[in-house]
Amino acid sequence: MGMPTLLVVEDNPDHLELTLTILEENGASHHIVVARDGQEALDYLFCQGPYSDRNPDEQPELVLLDLGLPKLNGLQVLQSMREDPRTFFVPVVMLTSASEQSEAILALKGGLNSYVSKPLDFRDFEARLEEVREYWRLSGLAPLSA
Repeated sequence: MGMPTLLVVEDNPDHLELTLTILEENGASHHIVVARDGQEALDYLFCQGPYSDRNPDEQPELVLLDLGLPKLNGLQVLQSMREDPRTFFVPVVMLTSASEQSEAILALKGGLNSYVSKPLDFRDFEARLEEVREYWRLSGLAPLSA
């Protein structure tokens, strides 16, 4: 088994670039996989389509999941993950806009581990992603180890 994997599911190119920049600047020591819609995320997680040759025993240590995705939204991806034993325990942090926070709070009942509101300011978003990294590092699960 190689380097641990972090799956980032984001369709907005600006938000994706910002997220990847922050992760790289803060030393995320993970192989980062990007999915740009909900179906691509499930294809990756369940080794389907272009990911059919991926080892199904090597699931990501953390999924950063946007709520408002094309094809399948973040809630549908989360539900599929929680219904399958291969992905039931994979930690999921949902990335939301301020207008989507109530949906993210409801998703906590459906197995969401946490959510982060995406602020407009780069440094605020950086601080919030750093808090997520620290939380997982200190929890002992360490998907974003320092």
